[in-house]
Amino acid sequence: MELNNQFAEIKELIVTAKQRAYHAVNKELINLYWQVGKYVCNKVNSQEWGNSVVKNLSEYIQRNEPDIKGFSAQNIWRMKQFYETYYNKEKLSPLVREISWSNNLLILSKTNTDIEKEFYLRLSIAEKLKKKELERQLDSNIFERFINTDKKLSPKLREIHPQSDDLFRDNYLLDFLNLPKQFNENDLRKGILKHLKSFILEFGKDFIFIGDEYRVQVGNSDFYIDLLFFHRELQCLVAIELKTVAFKPEHLGKMEFYLEALDRDVKKEHEKPSVGIILCKYGDTKIVEYALSRSLSPALVAKYQTELIETKILKQKLDEFYQLNENNQKP
Repeated sequence: MELNNQFAEIKELIVTAKQRAYHAVNKELINLYWQVGKYVCNKVNSQEWGNSVVKNLSEYIQRNEPDIKGFSAQNIWRMKQFYETYYNKEKLSPLVREISWSNNLLILSKTNTDIEKEFYLRLSIAEKLKKKELERQLDSNIFERFINTDKKLSPKLREIHPQSDDLFRDNYLLDFLNLPKQFNENDLRKGILKHLKSFILEFGKDFIFIGDEYRVQVGNSDFYIDLLFFHRELQCLVAIELKTVAFKPEHLGKMEFYLEALDRDVKKEHEKPSVGIILCKYGDTKIVEYALSRSLSPALVAKYQTELIETKILKQKLDEFYQLNENNQKP
């Protein structure tokens, strides 16, 4: 057992070194594309180069350096666009060097404003998103859903875990569950277990699954928590209760009971107090607000959707956000 622990430490050193090497190589590659984009931009703007020159450049590179990939005429134009988009953005230009070129291209092509770009750049870095994972977040309009959120967090949750505002949302998209129009809580739980990877990606990669219908024993009675996770950044257990009805105040009472049981009997000494998430299909905002305002437990109420909100509605909310942001920036 002791040898295995030592071997595991060496393996961790290897993995960490590989990650650092990949990060360094990626950073150099992005810097290269930035410099090429800058060079081409200057030549085109001075009217020294046109479309045919860029095509000739691509052919020259492929002919003289056949082992070097990624310098098609189309990609060189993207490098130019990449440089032009970020060269005067002091806040964003360091971030683009932290993610892959493919992720940069996705953000470049699917976002419109600097605020939106910054959101997805930071999300990609924090969650270490792969291309397909980032693509799903872009296609599911996570930015629009995030900025239009009105988080329902208890005061105790904000006190114990101040970063909760950035880690949790009030709206989660579970369209990947492929649930029927009529479904119950058991169907919802089984659907999540079947698509656990997608569920964790929607909630955040720091969630580690522990179990479903997790049993806690209090006195002579057994109680079962729908889903139990551990959150790496918060360093605490996270209990999730699933509801297919509107939020009711008694749901919070039940969750507070579960959190007490987890903290007394399951939580490790070094871990922080457990967090509870009540996931409802819908709910009255005022009822949620009243219930949480006096709660002494770190809990939150969030809603879920099994279908994406209509693009028209999201666009309207996005326009409202940009207008508000613009007004706030005026002297």
